[in-house]
Amino acid sequence: MNPKGMFSSASTAPARAAAHAVTAPEPSIAEEPPVPDLVLIVEDDAHIAALLCAYLQKSGFRVEIEPRGDRAVARVLQLKPDLVVLDLMLPGKDGFSICRDLRAADVATPIVVVTAKDDRYDEVLGLELGADEYIVKPAEPRVLLARISAVLRRSRTKSVVHLSGDVLRFGEVLIDRRSRSLRQRDEDIAISSADFDLLWFLANNAGRVMSRDDILSALRGLNYDGLSRSVDTRVSRLRTRLATAPGLQVTIKTVRPRGYMFCHDHAV
Repeated sequence: MNPKGMFSSASTAPARAAAHAVTAPEPSIAEEPPVPDLVLIVEDDAHIAALLCAYLQKSGFRVEIEPRGDRAVARVLQLKPDLVVLDLMLPGKDGFSICRDLRAADVATPIVVVTAKDDRYDEVLGLELGADEYIVKPAEPRVLLARISAVLRRSRTKSVVHLSGDVLRFGEVLIDRRSRSLRQRDEDIAISSADFDLLWFLANNAGRVMSRDDILSALRGLNYDGLSRSVDTRVSRLRTRLATAPGLQVTIKTVRPRGYMFCHDHAV
């Protein structure tokens, strides 16, 4: 509607300014890009490793490859992947020993063994040494992807330990609703009250994707305007705060377009 048709000539300029202020688009909040899960493939067959890498990358994963068994543990500690795909027959150190060494070092990173060794004894041994899944080659890519996704879901769900109704523990990270505190290795990490409310909600649903509507509903009354950018801004602020804490073993991932997910870094 033309402002001249509504106001006198004396008030035309202020009216135009007011109309402009009302109708001007609000600045958009750029959503931080999601960080894909990182998979480390420990496989000495270059052809198999390349095929698996291409398929996982096409499915949205970040991928690193390590062809030697005697470098695998160091690469896991360096990269802190979300999951390891591990062959058993490797130069330098076999996959069984890698499983054993990682678990002995309290590394809880999920391990999916993919191997040509189809003996039932080897499968039982691999699982007993700490593997989360055992798949015999040749494996159909869709089946392998489904198994990897299932292992990741399970690992995220079981990473949280409910010490009580008001205390959550993720490895060395402690979130206490009573004192509204965040701690790691007995060191307090400063966090605002508003950020703690969001942290508690996401951590209490660790491993599950929480939509913007879920978050708005849970945090109703905290001066949200009901628009998705309010959630994005609050999550971005919390994520930045977590990222500034040295070595903090928890993070918030964007799962586009569904929402956000609280995750625990297992490789500690």
